[in-house]
Amino acid sequence: MSNNQKENTSKLQIIPLGGLEQIGMNITAFRYEDSIIVVDCGLAFPEEDMLGIDLVIPDITYLQDNIDLVKGMVITHGHEDHIGAIPYVLHEMNIPLYATRLTMGIIERKLEEHNLLNNTRRKVVKFGQSINLGQFRIEFIRTNHSIVDAAALAIYSPAGIVVHTGDFKVDYTPVYGDPIDLQRFGEIGKKGVLALMCDSTNAERPGFTASERTVGRAFDNLFDEHQNNRIIIATFASNVDRVQQIINTAYKFGRKVVVEGRSMVNIIDIAQKLECIQIPDNTLIDIDELKNYPDNKTVIITTGSQGESMAALSRMASNQHKKISVGVGDTVIFSSNPIPGNEKAVTNIINELLQKGAEVIFQDVHVSGHACQEDIKLIYTLVRPKYAVPVHGEYRHLIAQKNIALDLGIPKDNIFILHSGEVLELDDNGAEVTGKVPVGAILVDGLGVGDVGNKVLRDRQHLAEDGIVIVVFGIDKENQMLTSGPSVVSRGFVYVKESDKLIEDVTDLVLDEVTEALDKGITDWGKLKKIVMETLSDYLWKKTKRRPMILPIIMDDHA
Repeated sequence: MSNNQKENTSKLQIIPLGGLEQIGMNITAFRYEDSIIVVDCGLAFPEEDMLGIDLVIPDITYLQDNIDLVKGMVITHGHEDHIGAIPYVLHEMNIPLYATRLTMGIIERKLEEHNLLNNTRRKVVKFGQSINLGQFRIEFIRTNHSIVDAAALAIYSPAGIVVHTGDFKVDYTPVYGDPIDLQRFGEIGKKGVLALMCDSTNAERPGFTASERTVGRAFDNLFDEHQNNRIIIATFASNVDRVQQIINTAYKFGRKVVVEGRSMVNIIDIAQKLECIQIPDNTLIDIDELKNYPDNKTVIITTGSQGESMAALSRMASNQHKKISVGVGDTVIFSSNPIPGNEKAVTNIINELLQKGAEVIFQDVHVSGHACQEDIKLIYTLVRPKYAVPVHGEYRHLIAQKNIALDLGIPKDNIFILHSGEVLELDDNGAEVTGKVPVGAILVDGLGVGDVGNKVLRDRQHLAEDGIVIVVFGIDKENQMLTSGPSVVSRGFVYVKESDKLIEDVTDLVLDEVTEALDKGITDWGKLKKIVMETLSDYLWKKTKRRPMILPIIMDDHA
């Protein structure tokens, strides 16, 4: 078979390994013949029922199984849901990284923390530059987002071009850097684009997304209205442009600025080194210097706008913060919208702050970093893709983008709403889902990666809901007799002092059951434990209508 014929028979595969039907954990593999590239590698934050879990990362079994074909990882921007899982994945497989300047700066700080910096190959890519990885060529295109240096990708393969927008908005007046390179989207559209993978986060919202600069004007007005108050502003650590605008306004009003929260301090530090943020001399002060200035001459920029329990703002609200307490005379501004699922946590913090006598402002001090419907239409019109593959968003957002694509005249059969793990094969002659690869969520708890599975989570849920009853007894195996106990301890099940009778009855019941089993010649510990568990479970359910976890412990008391 000649090379030409071979090219015509091969299709491009798009394989999302996470990030669809949810906000977070974005990671997609692209495969053409013997080449695989990975776009983004994010984490997700745990659901409410994931007790004790710190974060969730994607299952990369597919990449590990095909490690010889993986040419590199290309990153669109520096948000946690796109870069947070990189260190965990690099522990499993060493592949080169490609990203723009600030994105790489943030990734390098993470790699440093995980001792991976020295053995990870990485390249900082400029906008307009292309990199060759196996059968792919990837071009970075400038976009705007709520973090500096966000990129869209044009992925060139022998089967055609795929444009992946990354997270983006169209901002003609960005705070830092240039507007989105719409001209380049148009030029690539003229070449003929096989598929567009476009951000769906705001696909339900009509109109255009407002420019980041509009928030700057809102800050000016708020600072003007609150000249006698100390101002505390909570926003996303990664929104360097937002921090820049707060600093600009603070400088205008002669206020000193404190940056509080580890992730915020980290990112501002990186952004300063890379000159993505301009801070006037003598504006930033250390937290310990706050006492040297009157309250109405200071601004505190902090993390915790999502109500995270360990973030700086939550600690201030609950009097846990060592250096800052909030009270009357403070104005707290939430410069962010709650991410879906965080509404309750944010409401709780707002209530706590209000109870302390602070004024809380959470309207009109945020603009989204994602494209609304008219911006999405603009990108589709410039790129003119044959196929549409909505990405980044919950299922309802993907459907909203499908409807936009239909309105723009893309045939229904050419729009693919994928599920994580599905393999979409496409070329100029057609596209279809041809299979599935393993996907899933790996849970990270402290230093343990993946050692907490569904069973452990079910146990935690069980303990959280019904508590535990521990039954300890000793057996002399040789003589088939009970030598000590049973003693019964419970935690999180019933208040022991008021349930003496219940505990006594449980003790008697276990004594009877174990003695009877030993009399029958049952000495297998597994069987004895099972008898105790089943008997107790039924008895406690009858008495309390609860099913605590029952843990029988047998000790070998053979002298």
